[in-house]
Amino acid sequence: MNLKMIARTSIAFMASLQFTAFAADAPKEEVEPPIVQPGKATQPPSDAIVLFDGHDLSHWSGAQGGDAKWTVNDGVATVNGTGSIRTREEFADVQLHVEWATPAEVKGDGQGRGNSGIYLQGRYEIQVLDSYNNKTYFNGQAGSFYGNFAPLVNASRKPGEWQAYDIIFHPPTVGADGKAGEPGSFTVLHNGVLVQDHIPVKGATTAAELQGAAAAGPLILQDHGNPVRYRNIWIRRLGRSR
Repeated sequence: MNLKMIARTSIAFMASLQFTAFAADAPKEEVEPPIVQPGKATQPPSDAIVLFDGHDLSHWSGAQGGDAKWTVNDGVATVNGTGSIRTREEFADVQLHVEWATPAEVKGDGQGRGNSGIYLQGRYEIQVLDSYNNKTYFNGQAGSFYGNFAPLVNASRKPGEWQAYDIIFHPPTVGADGKAGEPGSFTVLHNGVLVQDHIPVKGATTAAELQGAAAAGPLILQDHGNPVRYRNIWIRRLGRSR
């Protein structure tokens, strides 16, 4: 191979590297998550803190203070327009299990249909929504890290059917200046299906009850004005949180 051929080959190789780097950095086009059929939920492990076992909301208070006033009946807590509720305890790194159901009678569409939310540390929301044949923005549907990451797939059951989230959450570290340091992460299974795979957690969700980085914080369940039901809520402290 002569020098001209070597030069041409080197230029072509460098160009391919630049194209590859550009392609890797280019934003991915958002597409509708595919639909999969979910499995069944699990029972709490022996070291879990049971936050709601169907009897009362003694582990909870109103998000703005006072007692939690959601309706508790037949083992289920139902959002009733009295405001969001928060755990009396605060948590950092956790494994969380929550079962929820949107109304069987479909009313509204988009974000107005079976809307609630689960806020880790009162800051980072995993969206609760009736996303069964219900279009909305990708990072606002069920299983999304609200406003940040769409779910990998839509694993929603039909309206009125019980669904489950299993969430592994690591919060961002808190720097000496009180601001978020190293990113945290979310891993989320929706009805046993992986929908968030160790995604980064940096800033709080826009509509969060609490703002700013914190070493620990409460779990908050959102009252968005829809009668979403909850049951069988348990949590495990992980790693540095134990």
